[in-house]
Amino acid sequence: MSWPQRTTPTHEDEHLRSLGYEPELVRRMGGFGNFAVSFSVISVLSGCMTLFGFGLVTGGPAVMMWGWVGVGLAVLLVGMALAEVTSAYPTSGGLYYMAQRLGGPRWGWTTGWLNLLGLLGGIAGIDYGAASFIAAFAGLQWGVAPTPGLILAIFAGVLVLHALLNVVGVRIVSLLNSISVWWHLLGVAVIVGVLTIVPSQHQSLSWVFTHFENGTGWTSPVYVSAIGLLLGGYTFCGYDASAHLSEETKDARVAAPRGIVRSIWVSLLAGTVLLGGLLFAVQDYASTSAATVPPAQIFLDAVGTTGAKLLLLVVIGAQLFCGSAETTAASRMIYAFSRDGALPGSATWRRVSASRVPVPAVWLAVSVAFVLAVPSLWSPVAYGAVTAVNVIGMTPSYIVPVYLRLRQGDRFVPGPWSLGRWSRPIGVAAVGWVVVLTALVCLPQRAPVTIETFNYAPVTLAVVLALAWVWWRMAGDKFSVPVVDDPHLARIEAQIV
Repeated sequence: MSWPQRTTPTHEDEHLRSLGYEPELVRRMGGFGNFAVSFSVISVLSGCMTLFGFGLVTGGPAVMMWGWVGVGLAVLLVGMALAEVTSAYPTSGGLYYMAQRLGGPRWGWTTGWLNLLGLLGGIAGIDYGAASFIAAFAGLQWGVAPTPGLILAIFAGVLVLHALLNVVGVRIVSLLNSISVWWHLLGVAVIVGVLTIVPSQHQSLSWVFTHFENGTGWTSPVYVSAIGLLLGGYTFCGYDASAHLSEETKDARVAAPRGIVRSIWVSLLAGTVLLGGLLFAVQDYASTSAATVPPAQIFLDAVGTTGAKLLLLVVIGAQLFCGSAETTAASRMIYAFSRDGALPGSATWRRVSASRVPVPAVWLAVSVAFVLAVPSLWSPVAYGAVTAVNVIGMTPSYIVPVYLRLRQGDRFVPGPWSLGRWSRPIGVAAVGWVVVLTALVCLPQRAPVTIETFNYAPVTLAVVLALAWVWWRMAGDKFSVPVVDDPHLARIEAQIV
C-alpha cells in the first residue's frame, strides 16, 4: 500500500475537471467529517439492535460474535478495494459514475439501480427498526401492546418525520449528522457500561462465544450459521457515503478513501463491544429471544423498567439519526439519477422546490420504503427480508466498480490512496465475499417455507433488475453523466454537509 501525499484544493479541482465535472461545491468537510457520515449511516446501534433477535435464533451467541467479526473483516476488504477506486474517481456521483467510467453506460446504469434499491431498503430497515423500539418504549411507558399494526403505523410516522426534516429543515439534518457520530460512540459506551455494572449476574465467557441456538426450523447448523451472517451483512452498509461527499471534502482523494475504511473498522470494534455487552447481560434466553424487541427485554431484566426506558431512548435516538441521514442520501440519489435520465418519470423526480430541495424525490424515497415494509403485517420474517433487500442492493453495487477495476488491470490509473501490490488479491477476495453474501441473503430464513415465512428479497431484486432492463431498452439512450452544470444540484448537495 502506498503512502498518500496531501493535495491542495487547486489540484483537487483540476482532477475533478479531468473527470468531466466543473467544481461547484465548497470543500469545507475535513477527514473526520467525511468519516462521520459513513460511520453514522452504518450505525451499529441500528443494525446490531434491530437484528439482535434475528441473531438469537439463527445461530445464537456463537454465530453473532464470530460472525460479526468475520463479516466485519470481509467487509473491510470490500471497503479497501472500493476506497482505491474512490481515490481515482472522487465524485458525488459515487458508485454509478465509477462503474460508467470503468465499464461503460450499461454498467453505470445497473450499478445505479442496485444502489438505489439498497438505499430504499435501508430506509425501510432502519426506520422500521426504530418503530419497533418506539413501540417497545410505549409498552414500558403506557402498557401498549406492540402489534404489527401499531409498529407499521409508527413506522409511517417516522417516515413522515424524516421526510419533513428533509423537505423543510435540511440544515437541521446537517446538524443532526454532525451530532450522530458522538451519540453512537457514547451510546455504545453507556449501554455496555450500564449492562456491565448494574446486573448482579452475567453469562460466562464460554457461553457468549460458543453457545449455539437454532430457532429457524432448519436442521443444518451450517445453513443456520450462514443465514445468521445477515446481522453483520446488513449493518455494514452505507460506507459509500464518503465517496458521495467527495466533492465537498478537502483532500478528497485521500480523505474519502480513509473515511470508507475508518468507518468500517471503527464500526467493527464498536459493534463487537455492543454485542458482547448485550449477550453477557442476557438473564433469560427463552424470554429474550421470544420478545418482540429482544434488547428491550435484556434492558428490562438487567436494569429494571426505568433503566430500560432510558437505554431504549439512547437506541431510538441513534436510529432516528441514522434514518434521517439515509433518507437524505436516498433522495439525493433519486435526484441525481433522475438528472441523468435513468428513472421513469425523471422529469418529476429531479424537480426542486423554491428552497432548492428535491421534494418529489424525498417523498418517493419514503413511499417506496413504506411499501417494502407492508408485508410485516402478515409475515413474521418480513423485517429480515427488508434488511436482505438492503444488502442485496447495496453490496453488489459496491463491488461492481471493484470488479471493473480488476478487469482493467494495468490500464487502471490509481489515485494517491492505493493498495499497491495488494490491490488484486484484496479485490478478488472482496468480489468473492460479495458473491457469497448475495447468495446467502436470497436463501429462505425459516422452515417450512410458506407465504408467511417466504423471503421476498430475491423477488424484489429480480423485479428491480427487470424494470432496469426494460427501462434501459426504452430510455437507455437518454442516460448520460454530463458535466455538472446544474446550480440546483450544487445548492442541494452543499446543504447536506
